[in-house]
Amino acid sequence: MLTETVFHSENLPGADRFDYWCELMSTTHLPLELRSDHATEYLACHRVIELGAVKVWPTFYQPLHFYRTPKLIRRSDPEQFHIALPLRGVNHVESAGQTASFVPYELHFFDSSQPYHLYSTNDNGLFSGVGIDIPKALLPKQADQLLGRPMPGREGIGALFTQFLTRLVADSGSLTPTDGPRLGTVLANLACALFAQALDAEHALPSETRQRNLALRIQSFIRQNLPDPQLTPSTIAAAHHISVRYLHRVFRHEDRTVVAWIRHQRLEHAARDLTDPTEHATPIHAIAARWGFACHADFTRAFRSAYGMPPRDYRSESRCAVDLPDTGPRPGAGGDLRDPAARRGARGSARLAR
Repeated sequence: MLTETVFHSENLPGADRFDYWCELMSTTHLPLELRSDHATEYLACHRVIELGAVKVWPTFYQPLHFYRTPKLIRRSDPEQFHIALPLRGVNHVESAGQTASFVPYELHFFDSSQPYHLYSTNDNGLFSGVGIDIPKALLPKQADQLLGRPMPGREGIGALFTQFLTRLVADSGSLTPTDGPRLGTVLANLACALFAQALDAEHALPSETRQRNLALRIQSFIRQNLPDPQLTPSTIAAAHHISVRYLHRVFRHEDRTVVAWIRHQRLEHAARDLTDPTEHATPIHAIAARWGFACHADFTRAFRSAYGMPPRDYRSESRCAVDLPDTGPRPGAGGDLRDPAARRGARGSARLAR
């Protein structure tokens, strides 16, 4: 039979199962942080089939969270892609500011060099699927453009890939260790064909559509990472595998530059917190830091430029507006005086810098 490592949780005492499972995943796959609401007497089965440089691991387990964090990446990065094939249940993935869910037979993959959070669920019982670890060097260089995208496993090359993979898993006992590297090469070649087909489909879209889709993904990434003071065009471009120059081209049709768009989003969130009655006890500098402003003076200066007054006065006006009785608009006031925007008049948020 092919070289395999097999783990059945039932072979261990209930209290030891989850810890052993966590250690096994980090050893046979790559360093991960695992969490589950079912850690007590955890149920799982895990096989690792060695195919030379490629590993295949059919598995089933109770609902589980996988975290690949920046700290774990710094500790160890095997420079590989992990292709996932859910068979029963759904994979929910958060990566690079994007969230996606993948149903059975929707192939998708992760990059060991990028942080991600995967949550596997099955409302009807145990999640089951097959994972494949393939060195990046064996796949097309442009493959990372497909991160977060589903690839159909029931049609076209995806069906060939899925059929070969599931048959290999089912027949592993009738194959020999010397067959492993050859089968690993076949599987890697099929993965190359699968990725190439998906890339061709992507490139067939009009350039304007591709660029607009990329702009939406980047904006979502920015919103997810606003609290990070290190969020810059360089880090955004690196997370999306594009140059800083191309990033600025993507934002060419937006109302603001990349830097101004980040600042606009941060100021809007901070302004909302300043007018939130539940946040009145929160120091202004804490709100500024919450939304990525490392320097309080920079925040005050940017806020004054955008809203026509310092954040302390903006908060004070919002409190006064809340305390005013409901008497309706007053003559000459230009609107309801309970509305801070009306009280500011021409100093309103339209002055947010581009």
